[in-house]
Amino acid sequence: LIAQGVGPEVKVGIALERSIEMVVSLLAVLKAGGSYLPLDPDCPADRLAYMVEDSGITHLLTQSAVQDRIPHPAHVLVLDQVDLNALPEGNPSIELHGDNLAYVIYTSGSTGKPKGVGISQHALSEHSQIAIGFFALSAADVALQFSTLNFDGFVEQLYPTLCAGAALVLRGNSLWDSETFYREVLAKGITVADLTTAYWSLLAQDFAAIGPRDYGRLRQVHAGGEAMPPEGLKAWRDAGLASVKLLNTYGPTEATVTSVVLDCTPYVDGSEALPSQMPIGGPLAARALYVLDAALNLVPHGVAGELCIGGDLLARGYLNRPELSAERFIGDPFNPTGGRLYRTGDLVRWRADGQLEYLGRLDHQVKIRGFRIELGEVEAQLLAQDGVREAVVVAQQAASGMRLVGYVSLQAGSTLDAAQLKAELASHLPDYMVPSVLMILDQLPLNPNGKVDRKALPQPEFVSAAYEAPQGELELALAQAWADVLGVERVGRSDHFFELGGHSLKAMELVALLQKRHGWSLPVRPFFEWPVLSDFVQQILLQQVAQPEKLSAIDHLLAEFEV
Repeated sequence: LIAQGVGPEVKVGIALERSIEMVVSLLAVLKAGGSYLPLDPDCPADRLAYMVEDSGITHLLTQSAVQDRIPHPAHVLVLDQVDLNALPEGNPSIELHGDNLAYVIYTSGSTGKPKGVGISQHALSEHSQIAIGFFALSAADVALQFSTLNFDGFVEQLYPTLCAGAALVLRGNSLWDSETFYREVLAKGITVADLTTAYWSLLAQDFAAIGPRDYGRLRQVHAGGEAMPPEGLKAWRDAGLASVKLLNTYGPTEATVTSVVLDCTPYVDGSEALPSQMPIGGPLAARALYVLDAALNLVPHGVAGELCIGGDLLARGYLNRPELSAERFIGDPFNPTGGRLYRTGDLVRWRADGQLEYLGRLDHQVKIRGFRIELGEVEAQLLAQDGVREAVVVAQQAASGMRLVGYVSLQAGSTLDAAQLKAELASHLPDYMVPSVLMILDQLPLNPNGKVDRKALPQPEFVSAAYEAPQGELELALAQAWADVLGVERVGRSDHFFELGGHSLKAMELVALLQKRHGWSLPVRPFFEWPVLSDFVQQILLQQVAQPEKLSAIDHLLAEFEV
């Protein structure tokens, strides 16, 4: 990298599957003095091309298996095709300033395009040291690396662990179901795990259903990315996990991962009653938290206002977006020596006990499964489709969790249907940004001011257009389980798991339900390979005949129905 000109302020794209080579590449870029941009090979090609162009990266580190998915800048290193044996092994001496760029992460943008958040070397370095403290890491620890590379939780799971001399467990590309998670905790001796709140909540429910058992060396778990459900804490306690320290974490990418932490011990051990809404806690070191009104004045305790974060660990700003940076990063009027505040757009209030309570958003930004989504970006992609006249996207709470619902009206003569629109969106947006349901209306309802009346939008129906009843006991049992997990009235044999609102966490929940209800030990992957109910059953039966030795996990399922 150094020989190719990588140094301070030079950006390098990282497009690698989760592996030791990925970790080596990240450290290589930082040691060369450069900054890195995560490029998830599974993202849609249009989104990857935009990030490559917008960021202006000149170098790419990748591997043969994913190379063709990434638009190539000037310099490309394909790791499995490069001989590194002849290169020097000494530690490079690179002059760096704390304000030099360390990494760029793209987040959803209200203008219809994602925006790059630039984090400095100082912010990365200092937060890594702070995280060692609230993780209580030592060289004896074994930490789980859970998040994907393009999610800022990855930063907090990787660098503090390595800086503390602890061991790191890479979980692989597939999301673990709860039983796999448990087995891996025991087998690898995992002591610390940093998880998304949605995933943690599923684990808590599954573990509670089993009851107390030995969790090996596990001593601390963090949950963050969205609001923590109080019932998850009760499940955590019922699972016999009160001795495992639980932290509720909060923090926008613009303030370098986690900024606010709550120790949930009093709620888990029962010394304090569970609140109706979980607080998010107080500031970590090097952060200052202010709750301000619309005129940027401090509000009293108990009064709602916008959370603004100060301190030395704020992002440099948005890449190539000076106006947006000036809008969101403002001068800090409460710091006599200067500094900046980041306006989060989150509505919060101080509780009487000095903890912050999260109340929602001030704009149209939402969190789905831990991912921050600007609804405007999804709406812009809908409006970009030929034949779409109007579009609005909302987040709605359903029985299976928070999900996106899109509403569109069509131009005269357009024959677009919802399935076509969803397929087109999937080619431009990550899967978590594609609405679970798209409803086509004659026109969107308007209020007297001529704006879309979101309260008048019809409730979506998460059912297929053409219902075909399941056939046979096996399809009937699976259809009922799908309906229970997805919160829909019925599931037909031609229904598609993900088109009904399913996603990876719901697939994991379905596996747990089938295990509990029928004693079936199914893996998660088949639900992605055969998401249509009848196809799922057919493929299981076909593979049972062709490769019986590989399907021992499904033997119980087949035997129960005497197939």
